[in-house]
Amino acid sequence: MSDAVRPRVKRRLAAILVAGYSRLLPGDEVDRIADLRAVLTEIIEPLTAEHDGNLFKQAGDLALVEFESVVEATRCAAAMRDAVVAKNQSLASERRIALRIGLNLGDIIAEGGDVFGDGVNIAARIEALAEPGSIYVSGIVYDQVADKIDFEFEDLGPKELKNIRRPIHVYRMGGASAAQAEEGAPAIPVTPADFDEHRAIAVLPFANFSDDPEQEFFADGITEDIIALLAGWRAFPVIARNSTFTYKGQTIDIKKIGQELGARYVLEGSVRKSGRRVRVTAQLIRADTNHHIMAERYDRDLTDLFDLQDEIVTAIAGAIQPELLKYERERITDRPQHNEDAYEFYQRGMFHHYRQNKADNLQAQGYFRRALKTDPQYPQAMAALSIALCAAAYLSWTDDADRSYAESLELAQRAVALDPRYPNARFALALICMWLNQNDRAAAEFAEAIKLNPSFAAAHAVLGAVLNFQGRSQEGIASVEKGIRLSPNDPRLFIWLSGLSAAHYQLGHYSQAVDIGRRSWALNRNYITGLTYVVGGLAQLGKVDEAHAALADLQQRDPKLAAVRTTLKLYQNQVGIDHLLDGLHKAGFE
Repeated sequence: MSDAVRPRVKRRLAAILVAGYSRLLPGDEVDRIADLRAVLTEIIEPLTAEHDGNLFKQAGDLALVEFESVVEATRCAAAMRDAVVAKNQSLASERRIALRIGLNLGDIIAEGGDVFGDGVNIAARIEALAEPGSIYVSGIVYDQVADKIDFEFEDLGPKELKNIRRPIHVYRMGGASAAQAEEGAPAIPVTPADFDEHRAIAVLPFANFSDDPEQEFFADGITEDIIALLAGWRAFPVIARNSTFTYKGQTIDIKKIGQELGARYVLEGSVRKSGRRVRVTAQLIRADTNHHIMAERYDRDLTDLFDLQDEIVTAIAGAIQPELLKYERERITDRPQHNEDAYEFYQRGMFHHYRQNKADNLQAQGYFRRALKTDPQYPQAMAALSIALCAAAYLSWTDDADRSYAESLELAQRAVALDPRYPNARFALALICMWLNQNDRAAAEFAEAIKLNPSFAAAHAVLGAVLNFQGRSQEGIASVEKGIRLSPNDPRLFIWLSGLSAAHYQLGHYSQAVDIGRRSWALNRNYITGLTYVVGGLAQLGKVDEAHAALADLQQRDPKLAAVRTTLKLYQNQVGIDHLLDGLHKAGFE
């Protein structure tokens, strides 16, 4: 198209304020939504109007405001910070609000009641850098207001901002209220910016396709429970219910919804009832491409409606989580590393961690450490590094297992202290406790992880192994099988199968122990725990030659059979130890 006929884009210079607000500590989902809504309606909206601003977008816990005057924008930011500080003084510590503000002055594009452009993007990236209770401004804002308002500024230097071609000079705006906000705030987990590259998940209201309009409450209940369950998962930000339910009954444009809500992923679904049967469908979609990541269908008999709702919600959330994590890992690792971003380091580490071999384990540890160097208060990376170190120790991938175990325990405890409601932090602590022969504590921490996230497949599965070590093998089988049902294609399936094999062996189900142990071994030749029960099971079945051959495979991977000796130490009851040793001795284990 020639310049003569190209539509003219309307641009203007504007000051853009981006405010991110969240609860300082996790808590009840309903209270959290109410508290954040109050910040918007009682603080952000009236102060925006008072300072002649225009609130042009609100998505989840993020508000974007436009001003004609950069001085008024800066004064509004300070007023918002003061108002949140005052509000926090009247709230219990667990309900206090963390406010982060980014300010920029730049060229914007106005279209359809919305604004776009680098002027907006830079403000959003600066907000992502800000600490709780802080206002960060770009260099151009500082140049315009430094001599016009009574606040000091701290020079933070040039910053590389994601998807911004040149470094942006950033300043931190001081003031008494800022210091008061920081002093009064309890320690909180500082994670990568919630809306960085639109990583959030939006769960749209499930559609009721039944002839019975009374099933509307069932569809809404499923939607609300999935939102609450995914919010408890804590790995990704989840758009609040009040925002997603505004789309109820509307014709859905997934790409537009993703843009409006600031979400990369959208979950939609439907409920259809016919007689005493109900069908629930769910599709997980990448919003910007309309690419379907996962689609599932659940057919159930209508018995107890609330039990049915719990079952379906748990199944859907369990199916979403591994697919979403896998997709996000692959998305990150398929592109070149372009900045020092803690989230990217974390995802690259997870990619290597799931490959389950010594070389990749070391690479995973390296990426997790780089994530923590970038963001020392990042519980996701802290828990992941704890798990990687624990794996290196029990799989003999390190020359100093005791040191790895000790660091793993320290990291897990720190992750739990940073975010007691982060399920994977509890999982990491449970795992290291298990390998340190603290099975009672391990079982309690796994149970807490499941309480926080009932769809946590790995927690169910590894809890089953702990129950077996406690002599509760039948309960162990049920727990492992539940984990596998929740995530049947999980990349950690070979680990879970080894625990299932162990429990069947202890119950004298030798054929099952052998078959399941072989499945574990076939899925990952670097993980030999399942092979231990193949050896013992074959020997107990009188198949001594096959048992000898399996023991040779075991010794080829682990010449000193250190993993076998470590496994024996995990049993709390002597009966379990003697039973496993009996099978191993029959196969030639010394």
